[in-house]
Amino acid sequence: MAGTLVTDYLQTSANTLTIQNATGGLLFLANTTGLYNSAGLLSSVNQTNGALANVTITGIQETDNVSATAATGTINFDVLTQSVLYYTTNASGNFTLNFRGNAGQTFANTAIVGTSISVTFLNTNGATPYYNSAVTIDGASVSPKWQGGSAPASGNASAVDAYNYVIIKTSATPTYTVLASQTKFA
Repeated sequence: MAGTLVTDYLQTSANTLTIQNATGGLLFLANTTGLYNSAGLLSSVNQTNGALANVTITGIQETDNVSATAATGTINFDVLTQSVLYYTTNASGNFTLNFRGNAGQTFANTAIVGTSISVTFLNTNGATPYYNSAVTIDGASVSPKWQGGSAPASGNASAVDAYNYVIIKTSATPTYTVLASQTKFA
């Protein structure tokens, strides 16, 4: 089955968001009472916190960005436009990942306190391996909590290293908890 290209969304009030396809057909409408599609109510809203409750989603597709780029220096990871960023050319140096909304919007203005975002950076290494040596959010240094208790001290030669990050916004200051892991694929 072919996917539907979303070309437009309308925020008709502070509490209603309508998402339409290229021909103007309703894909979803979200408001203070629930989430709807052309068949009707999909889920009601929990009035305590405005969150959707008991939603079943099948077959989520994430937006990936595959680029014939070599990792080095500072790499901007735009969370508003991708869930996975895959650099397919062998890395040429250790690198810093900087998480942001996009070129015009900060991560701080994108994320809501008490929510998290999960993203993956895929780094291709040749015979000389390089690794993610620092993490920043909106250019400010953060110290991730690494799986196993220690930050990686190297990459893996002739492999693709997958770096997974769960970024939790814990306060409006903004303050974040970042959970991170590095996994070798060869």
